[in-house]
Amino acid sequence: MAGFLDEYGVADAQRERIIKHVVIGCVIVAILGLSAFFFFRNRREERVVDRFLTTLRSRNYQEAYAMWGCTPQTPCAYYNPERFIQDWGVAGTYKDPGAMKIEHVDACDTGVVFDLSYPGADDQGLWVERKTKILSYAPWPRCPGPHLQVIEYLKSRFGGGSK
Repeated sequence: MAGFLDEYGVADAQRERIIKHVVIGCVIVAILGLSAFFFFRNRREERVVDRFLTTLRSRNYQEAYAMWGCTPQTPCAYYNPERFIQDWGVAGTYKDPGAMKIEHVDACDTGVVFDLSYPGADDQGLWVERKTKILSYAPWPRCPGPHLQVIEYLKSRFGGGSK
């Protein structure tokens, strides 16, 4: 025969288990959401840089120059086609785009800075504007406006080092 107090506290224990599962589920969803945000937040800008390097590999310099927001008909005031070819062309400083590697990505408020390393030359910083997807050289100061530096902070705190 079951006693009157045998079922006492069962409902409370069940409620505690449900609350615990909901809290754990919310924490897991938050961690996954933040991880996805930091992994995918620069994906479109990375594609622009990849397309730029692919265009240079195929030696389509007019299309690559157009990715800077410039055309031969309306050249950029401070970066004319001759200077572009001098930098990125067959005899240019960065003549082999296949040898370029993205070393570091810095997500800023209005754009993304990509540090490209090239053997035998100085590293080059490229800026991709978030709204227009137009390329340019990285600005100085490096990342104007507010931005998150979570990865750099973690590297500096836990010995990953930084360049």
